[in-house]
Amino acid sequence: MSELKTIGEKRVRADFNPSGEGNVNCIKNETAKLINVCEEMKPRADEPVDGEKMRLIALAQTSFEEAAMWAVKAATCL
Repeated sequence: MSELKTIGEKRVRADFNPSGEGNVNCIKNETAKLINVCEEMKPRADEPVDGEKMRLIALAQTSFEEAAMWAVKAATCL
């Protein structure tokens, strides 16, 4: 991972994998991409803000983050 992490990489803690399980890296990396796609849908500073769109983006990002948590748990359960 680069020093400048994307919001997706930060939210899924992409470089934290103490188990070394390969599926964990895959889950986290793909989830980070989805979170980043949503982040790119947010308006730029010079664009008007649509509150409903922002709410939907936030819900999607939170749901991706939660799904990654459960998938990592499944990948690392004994």
